[in-house]
Amino acid sequence: MTTTLDLHAAWDAWHAEREEQLREPHGWLSLTALHWLTAEPSTVDGLPGLWSATADGVVITAAVADGLAVRGVRGARPVDGTVTLHPVDGLPGSLVEVGEKVIEIARRTDEHALRVRDPQASTRIGFTGVPTFDVDERWVVDGTYEPYAEPEPITVDAVVDGLRHHLTAVGVVRFVLGGEEHTLVAMPGKQGGLSLHFRDATNGVSTYPGGRSVQVPDPVDGRVRVDLNRLVNLPCAFTDFATCPLPPAGNVLPVAVEAGEKRP
Repeated sequence: MTTTLDLHAAWDAWHAEREEQLREPHGWLSLTALHWLTAEPSTVDGLPGLWSATADGVVITAAVADGLAVRGVRGARPVDGTVTLHPVDGLPGSLVEVGEKVIEIARRTDEHALRVRDPQASTRIGFTGVPTFDVDERWVVDGTYEPYAEPEPITVDAVVDGLRHHLTAVGVVRFVLGGEEHTLVAMPGKQGGLSLHFRDATNGVSTYPGGRSVQVPDPVDGRVRVDLNRLVNLPCAFTDFATCPLPPAGNVLPVAVEAGEKRP
């Protein structure tokens, strides 16, 4: 049986790891710019070379002296002439190094963009941690998981107007909170298990308006345990240069879930 002491100790270790991930040199706190590319080869403020987007991907034109290098499985390859990269919609983009900065090349809906990740970003250098609610065992709830017969593609809006994210829903999770049963659409977790992304009555008050997410361990015999103390902000809560998805339609809890991370 898990004790209150165990719950707090496990949460402390988990959140310490979470904040270390945020502090990574090229993590979400290092973003300093988001540039949307056009078909016209153009300069980008603060970066060498020419950049453009076509139906085939992102085209970079630069000389070796410009210091751009595309990361690959065998290391970074200097850009010498013209290189075309092919990011996939919704997935982490290709990475281009320039000095200590990393440029992420991403595709979102039908648009291509680049994001600059700089270890010297003020958001990273000045980071002192994420405010949270107190850990409480009442926010650990047991529920059921009902998988779909087949994964279902869904489309959700983004924090950037006009963008859409194409996601995959794998089933629904049901649990009781505040005396009522609630149902949330579940998506695959990044490292196994399930991911629940939803809004609740705290959003826009003490937590980020776009919702928060929680990772749920793999179901066992159709049962799941949801620890809402581990609700986290999406990257867009920390930076204006993220393009996060909004929760699936209907993933809204009418109760105030005063657990997990607060608005930074």
